Amino acid sequence: MAAAQAANLVEKAVGHSGNATVTTDVSNYYGEYGQETGEKIKATIWAGKNQVEVVEMPKPRVVDEGDVLVKVTGSTICGSDLHLYHGVIPQLEKGDVLGHEFCGIVETVGPGAKKVKVGDRVVASFPIACGECRNCKKQLTSQCERTNENTVTNAMYGKRTSGIFGYSHFTGGFAGGQAEYVRVPYGDVNLLKLPDDVPDEKALYLSDVLATSYHCVVDTGVTEGDVVAVWGAGPIGQMVSSFSFSQGASRVILIDGGDSAWRLDFVQSKIPKLETLDFTKLPKGESITSQLKKMVPGGPDVALDCTAGEYAKGWAHYFEMLLGMETDTSEMLNEMITSVRPFGRVGVTGVYAGYTNHFNIGALMQTGVRLIGNGQAPVQKYWHYLLDQIRKGEINPLDMVSHRVRLEDMDKLYELFSNREGGIQKVFVQTKHSAHPSPGSPALVDL
Repeated sequence: MAAAQAANLVEKAVGHSGNATVTTDVSNYYGEYGQETGEKIKATIWAGKNQVEVVEMPKPRVVDEGDVLVKVTGSTICGSDLHLYHGVIPQLEKGDVLGHEFCGIVETVGPGAKKVKVGDRVVASFPIACGECRNCKKQLTSQCERTNENTVTNAMYGKRTSGIFGYSHFTGGFAGGQAEYVRVPYGDVNLLKLPDDVPDEKALYLSDVLATSYHCVVDTGVTEGDVVAVWGAGPIGQMVSSFSFSQGASRVILIDGGDSAWRLDFVQSKIPKLETLDFTKLPKGESITSQLKKMVPGGPDVALDCTAGEYAKGWAHYFEMLLGMETDTSEMLNEMITSVRPFGRVGVTGVYAGYTNHFNIGALMQTGVRLIGNGQAPVQKYWHYLLDQIRKGEINPLDMVSHRVRLEDMDKLYELFSNREGGIQKVFVQTKHSAHPSPGSPALVDL
């Protein structure tokens, strides 16, 4: 938290770099960026560490020519949102509207928007891209050069990511989709029109989880016959396991434990050929690495990180993170590096924000392990293919979805999701604009 506050002060003192071609830091719709009169909207805001609130604020308005205003019909919560909830992502400010996954109906288009039309059903990409810069033209839309002018990000990473909805001023300061309305910059680039035969409960997850999972698998290079170990049995880990099999993996081993151990059974019920490893039930003296070597002589070919750098297992990292001596723990990365076979591959999709201690770089170098930072997924690169897979029945996003809840219950949802309680895997968050549940999707529940 102290580091996040310091980053805010540095950014304000130094100022932005001026590379953005859209208006950034519109993280809520109070003041000049909201409509002065008319209806108010409900939106989920960050209110401090481990605190979110659903509040009323003005409806957004068109700010830039390419803006599109979307009436939200579905949103969700992501494991990445918990990093915000816990206050570990730099430059989050009280009052910022959260949520980077949403779908809805186009209500208003700016004069520069030519492809999307009022009334279109759409899903948004969580990274915000311009469509014209060098990276966008290479389909690396999550690394757009024109939608995030944050100076601290550039100093830390040597480059910037694109802007991201609902994910702090570190990624541009754009209000998110856990709300009834959203302003979408460059709407022609960042919205995908949806066909009538794909309901919101399936289309919503094109916004992030499906593209992120698929990118993790193909970017790390899972191929025919590979044995794949996956750390983390949340929705990303579930879909990564499924996509690994579809890419030809011979075996997939899913690892989780503690308060999240129940998720192993949930995922295995959807993917029966999956193997699981509960790290809280290891024999005395055994580790994840030693257990995997017994399950796979020589070690898996590929290890995929679907967790994050936030979750310390040992006391050393716990206290170092608590004292601000590091932002992320290297424990799971070290497990992956020592678990895979020589010249194996480690793909990192779980969110890491900054710096870590005690990283086993010797094992990485000496055994030839390929460490691949998958980065934020370039959603637009994959969403046409993934939409087609949904339409063909090759992917069923509802396999992830355990609950349907109201936007008004977001404060309770964050707490339950953070504590891994209530059997919550992936949710569909409805607003007053949502249609009735489609066949096969969970019924609405009160939290």
